[in-house]
Amino acid sequence: MRLLPAAALSTAALSLSACAPLQQIVQVPQVQVQNVTLTSLTLPGGFGSAPVANLSMTLEVTNPNPLPLRMANIAGALIIDGAAVGDVSFPNVDIAARGVSTQRADLSIPVTLNTAASFLKVARGQLVTYRVDGGFTANFGPLGLQQFGPFTLSQGQWKQAPILPF
Repeated sequence: MRLLPAAALSTAALSLSACAPLQQIVQVPQVQVQNVTLTSLTLPGGFGSAPVANLSMTLEVTNPNPLPLRMANIAGALIIDGAAVGDVSFPNVDIAARGVSTQRADLSIPVTLNTAASFLKVARGQLVTYRVDGGFTANFGPLGLQQFGPFTLSQGQWKQAPILPF
C-alpha cells in the first residue's frame, strides 16, 4: 500500500470542500421578533372598508458570519394560538459581518371571520402565543445567494394593552 503525501491530501480535501453546498459554509442568520403591536383592528360585517388588522412588528436580525449580507424576501405566515391568521413580509435589511440589525415593518393583514377571534384576543389585551413561519434569501456577496427556510423564524407570547373597550 502506498501513502499519499500530505500536500496531495490537502488538495483533495480542498477540492471536496469546494463542492460542499453554501449552506454548510455559512451559518443561518437568526431572526427574532423584538416587539409586535396591534395598532388597530376593523372587524368583518360592517359596511365600511375591508376588515384589517394593522400591526407594527420589530425584528432583530443577527448575522453570525464573517461576511456582511443583505437579507431579502423575509416573509412568512403569522400564527396566533396555532391558527394561521395571515402573511407577513419585511423590507430588505443589510447586516454587517457578525452584526445585528433592527428592522421595523408596519403590516396590514386582512381579517376574515376565521381569523377575527384571534385578533380580538389581542385587541382585548389577552395573552396569546404567536409564531412566524417562513424564510428568506441572503446575499453573501462573493458567495452568492442562499435560500433559508421554510422554518420557524420566531415565536413567543404576545400581550399588550387593550385597544378595544369591549
